[in-house]
Amino acid sequence: MKTRLEEHYLASVRPSLMEKFGYNNALQAPKLEKVVINMGVGEAVRDSKKVEGAVQELALISGQKPVVTRAKKANAAFKLRANMAIGCKVTLRREHMYEFVDRLINVALPRVRDFRGLNRKSFDGQGNFAMGIKEQIVFPEIDYDKIDEIRGMDIIVVTSAKTDDEACELLTGFDFPFVKA
Repeated sequence: MKTRLEEHYLASVRPSLMEKFGYNNALQAPKLEKVVINMGVGEAVRDSKKVEGAVQELALISGQKPVVTRAKKANAAFKLRANMAIGCKVTLRREHMYEFVDRLINVALPRVRDFRGLNRKSFDGQGNFAMGIKEQIVFPEIDYDKIDEIRGMDIIVVTSAKTDDEACELLTGFDFPFVKA
C-alpha cells in the first residue's frame, strides 16, 4: 500500500524532476532513501533514566523502536565513560519514512514557534538535508503533560540526488517550506 506522499512523488514530483533535469529514465530521478532521527541526551551522564524517556518519545514520534547510542570513547571533561548511553536514533525507510515526512511537513513544522522556513544552506553537498528541531512537543503524538523534559532532535533526510540543486528541487516538490533566498 502506497502512502499519500509516495503517490504524490510518483504522480507529480518525479515527472517534473525528469522534465527539469532532462532524465531519460524514471529511475534516474532522485528520490527519498531514508530519514534518520537522532536525539542526543547530554543529561544522561548524570541520570541514565533520561535516555529511557528519550527512547519512548522517539518511538512515539517515529513509530519504530529506536536504537540507544553509546559513547565510543571516554572524555573526562564531560564526565563521560566509554560505552555509556548518551542518546538514541532511528532510521526510517519506505512507508514509515513517507508517513513521517508527511507529518513533519504538514503537522509538526507549522506548530514550531517563530518558524520562518528551512534554510537552503543545510544541504551537505551530496544531496542530503539536515535540520534540527528544538522541541519534541511539536509532534502531536507527544503528550505535553507526560514528558519529563523538552528535548531537541536532528532530522537528516537522505536522498539519491547527486547534487544539492536536485535534492532541493525534490524536497520542494514535497512542499518542504524553504526560505526564499
